[in-house]
Amino acid sequence: MTIGRDTTSRSFASARLAAAFAACAFVFGLAVKTARAGSVQLPPEATQAIEKMYGGDSDGAIAMLHTYETTHPDDPLPYTIEAEARWWKMYCDAAEIKWGMMDSQKRGKKPGDDSYFALADRAIQLAQAQIAQHDTSENHLYAGVGYALKTRLYGLRNENRTAARNGVAARTEFLRALELDPDNADATVGIGFYNYYVDTLSPVVKFLRFFMGIPGGNKQEGLRQVRVGVERGVLLAVDARFYLARNLRTYEQQYQEALTVAEPLTTRYPQNPIFLLLVGNLNVELGRNAKAAEYFNAVLKLPSVASANGGCADPGCNSCPEHVRALAQTFLRGIQ
Repeated sequence: MTIGRDTTSRSFASARLAAAFAACAFVFGLAVKTARAGSVQLPPEATQAIEKMYGGDSDGAIAMLHTYETTHPDDPLPYTIEAEARWWKMYCDAAEIKWGMMDSQKRGKKPGDDSYFALADRAIQLAQAQIAQHDTSENHLYAGVGYALKTRLYGLRNENRTAARNGVAARTEFLRALELDPDNADATVGIGFYNYYVDTLSPVVKFLRFFMGIPGGNKQEGLRQVRVGVERGVLLAVDARFYLARNLRTYEQQYQEALTVAEPLTTRYPQNPIFLLLVGNLNVELGRNAKAAEYFNAVLKLPSVASANGGCADPGCNSCPEHVRALAQTFLRGIQ
């Protein structure tokens, strides 16, 4: 691949703060694991929507969640899952290839942002109402996720101060969740990403820390905590795995380890183009162009990508299939 890379570029600085909480906001990983002490236990409706979302059908998941919200109006979970599903659509729309790596890039305000923030606010409000009645680790986890959902979009829009305020609020909720239940692996993931990004970061975050009192972090402890989520998380296992692989690639340049972490995503969800593009990208970094081409061609062969048709839960839902097709073709041209 001939695309250049400057891993010390200040362009990474503002993106990392958003990613710190984008990752912890993804509250829905491998929901089919056996429940254990400290685990969030999901109802069947949530599990089905989550599997559809990670399977690459965010619009199908959103349609299912609208029914769930109607039957469970006081539950923060369906609103949080819907915001998660909408985030994957935003991530896809904002994804570009820079310095040889595929990732979401900065963008301005867009239609649909307000409804996304409304979903996150609804999740926070419902979680806080539950906390007033039952001060449990799980309820604080949901509150933290709601703040984190807002943080990632503010970060994507380069609104760093607002992102930081919401990120610190998310951290507070995750810490309270762990105080109530130290075995809450999903809250551990949230703190892990905070610790990693704040310690890894840049002059932008240092500036904000000085003026806004943002707590510090610890990079190595953050990596350890994220791995807890990969191994034991119920809600954050998929997201911990995706963002751990992404960070090992982008900031640590540990491409083989990143590939080892990421490959199970494509095994479990072979129709998710974002996961396929990430694993293909990692093979490019390792000089395995033939293997990388298999993943990029797999993206082009996905039914939703090949046809760019299907039902939509909201306007613009067909933009992602064509966009990932373009990204896959760009990668293929770069390795030929």
